[in-house]
Amino acid sequence: MGFLSFLFGNRDKKIKTYLDNGAVILDVRTLQEYNNGHIDGSKHIPLNELNNRVDELKTLNKPLIVCCASGVRSTKAAKFLNLNNLDAINGGGWKSLESKL
Repeated sequence: MGFLSFLFGNRDKKIKTYLDNGAVILDVRTLQEYNNGHIDGSKHIPLNELNNRVDELKTLNKPLIVCCASGVRSTKAAKFLNLNNLDAINGGGWKSLESKL
């Protein structure tokens, strides 16, 4: 097993565990990007609005799988959410994540 397979295999297992525990998929792309395609049932909060909407996410009382277009914004968002006492992981790009559902 190569290093990348090891990394992404672990992420896939973590995503599955989160989904099994009722995780909400959080899409942090812009509204235009989201409107051009998204995972059905995902919650949309653009990255630039996340700071003002943390309390909204806390009321969900569920783990979060954060996605964006490529995984860059979702990495930032997941780290920010973790710092705000939310259980969040980076799901990467939304199309890749969608294929795992």
